[in-house]
Amino acid sequence: MPTGTPAPLLRDASQPLATQLADRFALRIRERLLLPGARLPSVRDCARQHGVSPHTVVAAYDQLQAAGLLEARRQRGFFVRDSRPTPARATARPAGSMPRQAPMDATALIRGMFEADAARSPGLGTLPADWLDPTLLQTALRRLHTSEGLPVQVSYGDPSGDLRLRTALTQRLGDLGIHTSPAHLLTTNGATHALDLIIRTQLQPGDAVLIDDPGWAIMFARLSQAGIRLLPVPRAPNGAPGPDLAVLAALAAEHAPRAYLTVSVLHNPTGHSLDLATAHQVLRLADAHDFFIVEDDSYGFLAPEHLPRLAALDGLRRVIYVSGFSKVLTPAWRVGYLATTPERLQVLTDTKLLDGLTSSPVMERAVALCLEQGRLRRHAQRLRERLATARGRIAALATRHGFQWAAPPDGLFGWLDVGVDTERLAQPLLDAGWLTAPGALFSATRQPGSLMRINMATSQDPAFWHCLRQCVDTSRGPRTGPA
Repeated sequence: MPTGTPAPLLRDASQPLATQLADRFALRIRERLLLPGARLPSVRDCARQHGVSPHTVVAAYDQLQAAGLLEARRQRGFFVRDSRPTPARATARPAGSMPRQAPMDATALIRGMFEADAARSPGLGTLPADWLDPTLLQTALRRLHTSEGLPVQVSYGDPSGDLRLRTALTQRLGDLGIHTSPAHLLTTNGATHALDLIIRTQLQPGDAVLIDDPGWAIMFARLSQAGIRLLPVPRAPNGAPGPDLAVLAALAAEHAPRAYLTVSVLHNPTGHSLDLATAHQVLRLADAHDFFIVEDDSYGFLAPEHLPRLAALDGLRRVIYVSGFSKVLTPAWRVGYLATTPERLQVLTDTKLLDGLTSSPVMERAVALCLEQGRLRRHAQRLRERLATARGRIAALATRHGFQWAAPPDGLFGWLDVGVDTERLAQPLLDAGWLTAPGALFSATRQPGSLMRINMATSQDPAFWHCLRQCVDTSRGPRTGPA
């Protein structure tokens, strides 16, 4: 049975235990597996994890500080120094050292997901490959090649995107209550590319932008790199859906934000979806404080169509709508799109041209075929039904092991409360073979907490829940008083 215990240090080796432990952490830091700002386990936790005395851990951390790799922050703990990495010593990898490190930021989380076995990755951000439908894609490509395709396959394509796809998308958006035309749509290389175009064309360094907190770590990183001031908006209290409207209103009044970037349906990581009343209040605040809204609907195909979209209520006046197909087709097909006003669309299209001329007309036409034939709609319905079954199974597992949800899970994700700092649990769980996504990764200010994102498709193994329970109990330590 897996446990949360890391590979042991060698007690009969020529090197002292403190030096072995220091070398283990130093190697991770120099190989960029532990990134600047990452917090190391507390002395007590590290001693428990490695089966050594606290004195040994203190000695190891002293060596790392002397080497310039670590810094102690008063009453906060030990952190990897935010400085240029020092040249690595020519040492062999210590016996028993671990090649993988728990994710500490957005980049590390993505890297971990690329390397992960989906069956052992409760923190995965996508559906596992065996939930997807490769025959749907193969059929579309075959039809495109045999009867539709030569002009599409040998041309750059329309800078605005394949017209057939944009036409099919108007039907999809109409089903969501978003009434538009192909002329108001721009295709992109995935939803992330669409968001990047918006940041580059609609925002400037120094602008203040409201963002969901918890929210998408990659978006925090992109906005920060662009010099944007982040205004984190927490979720509503008591598990209510959507943002805390009182905080949103106060931030808007104080900082005059340029925009609000939000996931309104099947929010990542909480699984929340806006109700109609909350959506109306968000739009009223946008009008009152003159900011625009970027509505990221990347998980929309996994949600019922009747859920309200901000873009439908607003008529694309203040809302820029963004979505894509990677979550339900395949991450390898980078096909996304946005819908907005013609005035905004012109500069967005020009920037797309400068980026890479155009997006793939072949992939876009193939997606159009999937939409036209209704096969994508049927595939999405099967995914929703399968996720509903998985959520029921995982709810029972979570209850059986004594855990609670911060809000009722929905869609692909659940926001699980385990009662202890999940960032401290991430490494022991990874040592046992489970890649998780601690809540601090989804905080704009990296606040530690007891929440973690759970993927409903990849967390169904009872062994994970047993291991999580063990790691939580170990983290709390032995009881010292009466029960």
